[in-house]
Amino acid sequence: MTFRDDATLFVPGGLIDDNRGDGLFRVRRSTMTSEEILKLEHERVFDRCWLYLGHDSELAEPGDYRRRRIAKRSIIFVRGKDGEVRAFHNACSHRGAIVCRHDAGNAKAFQCFYHAWTFNTEGDLVGIPGNEAYKDGGFAKGDRGLTPVPRLEQYKGFWFLSFRADIMPLDEYLADAKDILDMVVDQSPSGQMRVQDGTHLYSMRANWKLLVENSVDGYHGMPTHQTYFEYVISAGGVGEGSKKLFGTAQALGNGHAVIHYWSPWGRPVARWVPQMGEDAKPEIEQIRAEMEERHGEAKAEQMCEFNRNMIIYPNLVINDIMATTIRTFYPVAPDMMEISAWSLAPVEETGPRAKTRLHNFLEFLGPGGFATPDDVEALDSCQLGFNAGGEEWNDVSRGMKREPQYDDELQMRSFWRQWAADMEGRTIDSWDDGIPTRSPLAAAP
Repeated sequence: MTFRDDATLFVPGGLIDDNRGDGLFRVRRSTMTSEEILKLEHERVFDRCWLYLGHDSELAEPGDYRRRRIAKRSIIFVRGKDGEVRAFHNACSHRGAIVCRHDAGNAKAFQCFYHAWTFNTEGDLVGIPGNEAYKDGGFAKGDRGLTPVPRLEQYKGFWFLSFRADIMPLDEYLADAKDILDMVVDQSPSGQMRVQDGTHLYSMRANWKLLVENSVDGYHGMPTHQTYFEYVISAGGVGEGSKKLFGTAQALGNGHAVIHYWSPWGRPVARWVPQMGEDAKPEIEQIRAEMEERHGEAKAEQMCEFNRNMIIYPNLVINDIMATTIRTFYPVAPDMMEISAWSLAPVEETGPRAKTRLHNFLEFLGPGGFATPDDVEALDSCQLGFNAGGEEWNDVSRGMKREPQYDDELQMRSFWRQWAADMEGRTIDSWDDGIPTRSPLAAAP
C-alpha cells in the first residue's frame, strides 16, 4: 500500500471493485486491517462528516450536560443557563486539562481542577485565580472561553456536530434519511422523543466498518441469531406465522441507507403479538388507530408493521425494531471499536409501556442480550479471518442485479461507495445500483 505525493490513497485496482454491469462488488480486506487506512479515515471521514452527538432530551434542563467522546475528541454537550444547546472542546484554554470530568450531570459552571480557571455553561471564562498577576493586572476574559465545535446543528431533536466549518448544512447532508427519522419521531403523538435512562458502553475486537455492515445486514439474521428466533417461537411470539420475512433496501443519499422489513414476530411497541398477552391487545389497537388518524392508513401501516435498520453515514445506526435504538461507534485501532447505545421512546410512553420497550431493547440489542453477543462473536471471527490471510477481497454483491430486497446488500454498497469516495478525494452522484426500490408496502410476496 502506497500514497501519492498529493496524499490521495492509491491501491492498484482500488479500495473497492464496483462493477454494476457485471453485478460484482468487492471490498479489499486491507481496509479492515491497515493502520494507514485508519489514519486516513480520521482525516477524511470523521473529521469531515456530520457526527451524531446526542439527543435533545438528554439536556432537559438548563445546566444539564453530557460528556461525549467523538472521533478521539472529548466534547461537552450542554444546555446553557440561557436554554441554548452548545458543544465545546473539553479542554481548558489555559493549559489544556479537561474541565468536564463527569459523563453527565447538571452544572452552573465547569472548573478546571488544575489551576481553577472557571467557565460558565455558555462557555465563557468567568474566573481566574490571581488574575492580577498577569500583565497589566489581568487580561480580558472574553477571548479565552471554551472553544466551540466548528458546526453544531439538529434535526428533530437529534444533534450533530462537525469538525469541518464549511460542511454542507445538516438538513442537506441527511438527504432522504430525514424521511426515516420522521417515521421514528412521528410515533410520538406530540412529535417528541426521549432517550431512556442508561447507556450501553462496550467494545468489539473488530473493525468499525464491520458493525456498519452488520447493523443493516438482513442476510445474517436467521443463521446468526437462531437462538433468539427459537426463543420467540417457544414464547408464542410469532404472530402471523404463515408469513415469511420480506422487505426492501434503499439508498438514502450521502452514504446513508436503510432496510425495511416485515417479520412474523412483530413490533411489540407498535403491533400486537401473542407473547404480549390478550390484555395488551386493546391498547395496541388504539395506538394503531391513533396513528392512522394522524398519518393516514398507508404511512401508519408502514410505521406499525415494518421494522427499520438505518445507517447514517458514517457511524450512526437507528434500529427501529422491537425497540428503537441509537448506536454509535468509533475505531480505537484497526481491529478494535468502542460502542455506545441508547433506547429511544415517545415522551408520552410511561409506566408498563416504557418498561416493555426498555425490556425489548435489553433483551435483543443489549450487550448481554440475544443478538449483540452473537454479532460480537461473528465480527471478531471476521477480523481473525482477515488476519489469517489468503483471500484478498470481501464480496458484497448480493442482489446487485435485481430489485433490492431486505436481505440483499445494496445498503452496504451505498456506505462503501461514499467511504471510497471520501478516502480517494472524489465526489459521487449515485449510491444505488441503478435499479428502483419499491416501497415496503409493495414488497409483500
